[in-house]
Amino acid sequence: MLLPWMKLATDTTMLAFEAQAVIWTRMSHAAMGRGSPAENMLMVTEKITAFTEAAAVLAAGGSAHAIVKGYRKKVRANVKRLRR
Repeated sequence: MLLPWMKLATDTTMLAFEAQAVIWTRMSHAAMGRGSPAENMLMVTEKITAFTEAAAVLAAGGSAHAIVKGYRKKVRANVKRLRR
């Protein structure tokens, strides 16, 4: 019974660290003048899309872990894309 909670706590903590990496990278790019209007638009639209997907998972009876897992997948993709 404790293991699923520990897994969720670990995944949520990792999500926080990964999200901070995305924020730091985007802000660094903007500060150096390497930001773009397309990236700014992506920042907004991806949040709306992620929220909609999370709501759909909940509506279908999904778990908090499934939502965190989905968010982490998207955040890791952003880290990878932004570090190129």
